[in-house]
Amino acid sequence: MTGLRFDANLKWLFTELPFPERFEAAARAGFTGVEYASPYEYEARQLHTLLDDAGLEQVLINTPMGPAGSPARSGNACIPDLVEEYREGVLRGLEYATALGAAFLHLVGGVVPEGVSADRAFARYVANVAWAAEQARGTGVRLLLETQNKRDAPGFVLTTQARAAAVVEAVGKDVVGLLMDFYHLQIDEGDLVRTFEKYRDITFHLQIADVPGRGEPGAGEIAYGTLFRVIESSGYDGWIGCEYRPATETVAGLTWMKELAR
Repeated sequence: MTGLRFDANLKWLFTELPFPERFEAAARAGFTGVEYASPYEYEARQLHTLLDDAGLEQVLINTPMGPAGSPARSGNACIPDLVEEYREGVLRGLEYATALGAAFLHLVGGVVPEGVSADRAFARYVANVAWAAEQARGTGVRLLLETQNKRDAPGFVLTTQARAAAVVEAVGKDVVGLLMDFYHLQIDEGDLVRTFEKYRDITFHLQIADVPGRGEPGAGEIAYGTLFRVIESSGYDGWIGCEYRPATETVAGLTWMKELAR
């Protein structure tokens, strides 16, 4: 399956190394692209140098999230009281994405806060995505929306692919699209092949991990061999982000790429 492009998520892979050393390790392992949730602990020019030195492409970053235990721990796009913080985060994310040459900025939705109705939180989310879309137009950066499963992120604002797709259609698919994470999708909805095919035209990035342990593809219940064949035959030419937890050392766990994807 030579048509598939996998990038390494440096939050999850090569964690046996300090973060700056993960870039070169990813390149040595054969990756040509990387993604990670938060670049904000580093200067953009430092990350750009790491990318250039390793010959890597920056694929995706996330908008900023709050610390563990805070209302914004899973993002703040749906939190009515944090609109200014959200907007500052979007502008910062666009600044970093542009500086790093990243094609995608994931607008992390967030968990509906206590005391706020799900409808109100969702309305705020849609309004915030629309505002971000206006900022992103003309930058060359596409905004992505992702659902997260209710087991790992109870109360997350985006509960289904259908709901995420409705937001994309409402706000404008010229600048917004789906990030389809098969790990989250399998836990909450299943039917991966049909769901991918249904939303293929507005899906611009994929992420993979197996269920139930979020390990390497082939370590759990998802038939990734079949899924990869469907993805390739669909004409999808984007990246597939490896966002899983290696069972042991990262490189030793990459055998799945030969067994399932090639």
